[in-house]
Amino acid sequence: MAQVLSLHVFFSAEIHKVGPSKPLKRIHKPRTSLSTRRKVCFSGPQSPLRETQKLNLQVSPHRAVSAVRLMRIEMGGAFADLLNDKGKGSGDNEMGYVERTLGFRTKDLDDRDLRLVTDIVGGTIRWRRYLDYLIGSLCHDEKAFRSMEPLLLQILRIGFYEIVKLDMPSYAVVDENVRLAKVSLRPGAGNMVNGILRKLVLLKESNSLPLPKLEGDDRTQARALATLYSHPVWMVRRWTKHLGQEKAIKLMMWNNDNPSFSLRANSGKGVTRADLVMQFNMLKVPHELSLHLDHFVRVKTGLQIVIQAGLLKQGLCAVQDESAGLIVSVVDPQPGDSIIDCCAAPGGKTLYMASQMHGQGMLYAIDINKGRLRIVKETAKLHQVDGVITTIPSDLRTFAESYQLKSDKVLLDAPCSGLGVLSKRADLRWNRRLEDLEELKKLQEELLDAASILVKPGGVLVYSTCSIDPEENEERVDAFLLRHPEFRIDPVDRYVPPDFVTKRGFYSSDPVEHSMDGAFAARLIRTL
Repeated sequence: MAQVLSLHVFFSAEIHKVGPSKPLKRIHKPRTSLSTRRKVCFSGPQSPLRETQKLNLQVSPHRAVSAVRLMRIEMGGAFADLLNDKGKGSGDNEMGYVERTLGFRTKDLDDRDLRLVTDIVGGTIRWRRYLDYLIGSLCHDEKAFRSMEPLLLQILRIGFYEIVKLDMPSYAVVDENVRLAKVSLRPGAGNMVNGILRKLVLLKESNSLPLPKLEGDDRTQARALATLYSHPVWMVRRWTKHLGQEKAIKLMMWNNDNPSFSLRANSGKGVTRADLVMQFNMLKVPHELSLHLDHFVRVKTGLQIVIQAGLLKQGLCAVQDESAGLIVSVVDPQPGDSIIDCCAAPGGKTLYMASQMHGQGMLYAIDINKGRLRIVKETAKLHQVDGVITTIPSDLRTFAESYQLKSDKVLLDAPCSGLGVLSKRADLRWNRRLEDLEELKKLQEELLDAASILVKPGGVLVYSTCSIDPEENEERVDAFLLRHPEFRIDPVDRYVPPDFVTKRGFYSSDPVEHSMDGAFAARLIRTL
C-alpha cells in the first residue's frame, strides 16, 4: 500500500502545493440537479433501477468516463491532473463512478481510451470559458444555457472540444455524444445535442465560429481575451498589467497547451540519469535531457507508460518539475547539513534534498497535515533516504515558538496561488479567486516570520513559491526584510544558471521563456 501511495505523491508532488485547499478552494456548485429522472450519485448503493442497467456496449467508454469525471471535478470531488495516477487499475475505478452516476457500464477502457480521457478532461477544463461562450452563442437563449443540466452541459462541452480543438471527425463526435445523452438522460436531450453539434459543425466548416471582438477599453479587452484564451478575467487583467498584453497571451497559450513533465532519477537509491534514459529507451518513451539539472529528464508524452512500467512504484524516479528542482539548487543541500523543510508535504523537494545529503546530516520535515506527512515518511523509505529525514507534524507557527531547533538551512516552500503551475493544474484557474491572494499573503508573512526563528546565525533561509505573481514573491521578501533587518539577500547566481537569476539576485522560472512551471525563490542569510 505504501508504494501505491508514494506513486500518488510523486505524480502530484509539485502540483498540489498551491495554498490551503479548504479555506481557499471554491467548489463550483451544479446549476441544477442532474435531472429528476437520474439523480447525481457518486457513491453509495445502487437503486433497483440501476441494477437492471448494467452494460451498454453502444456508448463510447471514454466519453462516458470523461463526462462523469468532469462533473466530479466541477463539484469538487476530483482533480483534473490525476486521472490515472495508479496505472492500469484506475480504469476500473473510473468505470465504477460511471456505473454509480449513470446506472450503466460501458465496455472496459483500454490504453487508448485512457489517453483520450486524459486529453478530453484536461482540455475541456482548460477551454471551459471559451467552450461555454460557443455553446451559449449557439443556444440563443441565455436562460436555457444557465439552467442546463450538469451532465448535458458536460456532454456538449466534450463535443465542442472534440470538434473545435481536437479536430475529430464530426460525424463520429455528433453520433457518439448524441447516443450518450439519450442513454444517460433521455431522447429529448439527445435531440438537443444533435441540433447544437450539427450547427457547430456547419459554422466550423464555413470558418464562421462566433468570437468576441478585441476592442474597447482595457476592461472590455480583458473580457474578450479571457474568453478567447479561456482564463478568469481577473487573471488576464493582472497579467496584462504586469507583463503586457503580448506576453500575457503567450502565458495563457502555454497554460492551455498539453503539459510536459520532468522525472528525477533517484540518486538516493543509486539511480543515475543514464539509468533512467536506458529505461525510457526500452519503453520507447520519447524524452529530452534537462539542460539545467543533471538528474532530470523531460517527457512530453508517454508518462502513463512510465507509470504502468512501475518505475515510480519501485522508487527509481519521481515526477518533479525542473522549476522545483532548481529551488533545491538554491537551498544547496550538502552532506552534514542540518536542514528544515517548513511546509514539507507532499515531499518532492524534501526527498530531493535528502538524496543530495548522501546519508549525512539531518533533514527535519515539518507539515501541518499528518496524513500527507506520513506518506512522505513512507516514500522516504522507498527512496532509501529515510536515514536523514525526521518528520514533525506541526503548524510551523506553533512549532517555531515552542521549540529551540535551529538549522543551517531552512526552506519555506510557502502555500501560494499556484499561478505558475496552471498548465498542469487545469482546474486551478477556475477555483482560484483574486480574494485568495490577500489571504495567502497574510499566511505567507506569518510563515516567513516563523521560519526565520529556526535559522542559525550565519544560516540560510530560502523562501519559495510556485507563483509568478510579484505580490507573493518579491513583495513578500521586501516586507520581510523590513521586519527583519538581520537578514540580507544572498544572490543565487552561484546556484542556478544565469537565465534564472533576476536583477535583484532572486531565482525565477518563467513558463514562456523557460518552458517549465513558473516558480520563485529568494535566498536570505541571517547575519546576526
